[in-house]
Amino acid sequence: MAYFENINQIKFEGPTSNNPFSFKYYNPEEQVNGQSMQDLLRFSVAYWHTFTADGSDPFGAGTMQRSWNHLNGMDLAKARVEASFEFFEKLNAPYFCFHDVDVAPEADTLSETNKNLDIIVDLIKENLKSSKTKLLWNTANMFTHPRYVHGAATSNNADVFAYAAAKVKKGLEVAKELGSENYVFWGGREGYETLLNTNMKLEQDNLARFFHMAVDYAKEIGYDGQFLIEPKPKEPTKHQYDFDVATGLAFLQKYNLQDYFKFNIEANHATLAGHTFEHELRVARINGMLGSVDANQGDTLLGWDTDEFPTDLYSTTLAMYEILKNGGLGKGGLNFDAKVRRGSFEADDLFHSHIAGMDAFAIGLKVANRLLEDKVLEDFIDNRYASFTKGIGLEIIEGKTDFKKLEEYALGLAPIKNQSGRQERLKAIVNQYLIETLTKVTV
Repeated sequence: MAYFENINQIKFEGPTSNNPFSFKYYNPEEQVNGQSMQDLLRFSVAYWHTFTADGSDPFGAGTMQRSWNHLNGMDLAKARVEASFEFFEKLNAPYFCFHDVDVAPEADTLSETNKNLDIIVDLIKENLKSSKTKLLWNTANMFTHPRYVHGAATSNNADVFAYAAAKVKKGLEVAKELGSENYVFWGGREGYETLLNTNMKLEQDNLARFFHMAVDYAKEIGYDGQFLIEPKPKEPTKHQYDFDVATGLAFLQKYNLQDYFKFNIEANHATLAGHTFEHELRVARINGMLGSVDANQGDTLLGWDTDEFPTDLYSTTLAMYEILKNGGLGKGGLNFDAKVRRGSFEADDLFHSHIAGMDAFAIGLKVANRLLEDKVLEDFIDNRYASFTKGIGLEIIEGKTDFKKLEEYALGLAPIKNQSGRQERLKAIVNQYLIETLTKVTV
């Protein structure tokens, strides 16, 4: 059965094309700095938003029109697998990601749930044999079911901790079986609502114990995928323990886990934490912890996780700047943890949204690469910090001075003169490069 029968394979046709089902800027084979766009960007489709989301929200029922909506249970799960691989092929998507309950329905018992998962994993495995698409990462959903009302690995209930461990054990086995390149931990309920009833130290200690057990089991079964933590500050809990990259890094270092994990950074989570997308990428990069990216954007007028498809070219440019400075994403990728708007309910909108996101990051890649080639920002930054390359500044860097020597030096200083940071000028330059890149591509 064809689920998207009116859609042909999406191809690159360039910015002058009027075909809405074509890439205008994302050319998978185009070489950028010696690598193809496809290899640099490593796009991934999020199974949950694309194939299981129904468009419901706290104020209204689902709106999504899908050809598999009439099915239920395992029949629905099997149809979604078939539809997903048709979608991957027509979009030419290199990767996809999923939570366990996205692909297989959760039953009354863990053993029944695992049986459902085994059936669907076998079906996915069979489809992978004839598909170019691979599994970027999988994870366990430990936030939706009522058992996780007080958390999973941080629950006050030891039975819940054990159940969550069993879920991750199964998830790691699935990851190995399907060749998943990463395994993600998102602590959707790993936090607290009020300190009045919370033993924070025990909860964080238990979370670390949980991670160490996961590391040990991955070694035991020979799974060599990359472990990723996805920071988020709030929603659903008021304060989550993986608030942002800096908080997560401090946690990993405290519990000697920093050698086993990197971060999967989501743009919308960054803004919820009061940061920019590029800030979180930068903090991870300079600490050697940038592993993968959930590519989306939030609505600045709304204070929750709207998970919109990324279309802000300024944001994608600064994101790709950090990713290129990182030397790419290694085993990671750009996963579209994004959903079509509730009013975009037709199946065709799934293609329009992914095309928009892929084109936006392709433009960001080209602009960021030009900025780096011309050393526009690097040269400015090097000059701005030039005082630390000689004299007293160099002595500070090399550890050859102390407070007494610095006081002696400061007492002999003439009035200090600073230089402008040229923030507005630099933003104008980025805009200039963006416009020039688009103009060249169009011509």
